[in-house]
Amino acid sequence: MSTIGKALALLDTLSRLDKEAGLTDIARLCALDKATARRFLVELEKHGFVEQDQDTRRYRIGSAPVRLARIREARFPFLRVAIPFIKTLAESSTETVHLSEFSGGQLSTIHVEDSPRAHRIIVDVGSLLPFHATASGLAYLAFSPRAEIDAALKKPLEKFTDHTVIDSQLVRDMLDETTARGFSISDQGLEAGVISTAAPVRTPSGRPIGCVAVAAPLSRTTKAAIQDFGTQAVATANAISEKYYGSERPMGTIAKIRRTD
Repeated sequence: MSTIGKALALLDTLSRLDKEAGLTDIARLCALDKATARRFLVELEKHGFVEQDQDTRRYRIGSAPVRLARIREARFPFLRVAIPFIKTLAESSTETVHLSEFSGGQLSTIHVEDSPRAHRIIVDVGSLLPFHATASGLAYLAFSPRAEIDAALKKPLEKFTDHTVIDSQLVRDMLDETTARGFSISDQGLEAGVISTAAPVRTPSGRPIGCVAVAAPLSRTTKAAIQDFGTQAVATANAISEKYYGSERPMGTIAKIRRTD
């Protein structure tokens, strides 16, 4: 990994912490020696990407990423367009609904609407969504070009629960089922007791840019409910796509995408 890549990886690690962290902890989490970690932190602090508390000497994420995020959202208002649709889906499903976006080779949650029920699924903004173990990941990958699917499944697949599918061929079968249905289903792939459905938000050419997902406790979810959540997720994802990109509709079949590889 390049020096810039290591510094950005450190910034990404720091952004995912729920509290300020000291130099030693940051170096350990990033698998860096303390001198290198300190050098990166000093440079990132100069440009506002990192802040250091003058009393505790601990570090936290700075204001520069927020400024860049606001500029990006102003110019490419994905969140502003999507949130009303996500809220509507959360109200109709009465379950937790979350929106993800693909960036830097990873799929991560960028907005969450919590279920109003006492027993609900908690999803954190910023959480990474493994391609093979989440409904969002499966939905994103299923509608991606064949080369990207091959690259994702060539890596060792982590087992998160007893139900996580880690056999690459079985995951491919799940992707085929997803394209046939139009939405994915993850049965306790990332967390035991949670079942989710998801559908991709796509460009007019058919390439996914993120996903809409509905997550519910397995204990109160029926097959009919999962089918209904999936159908609603597809409708919501398509509505976001049309609103964001205009009247051009995304391609209906993955075959049209894969032929361009």
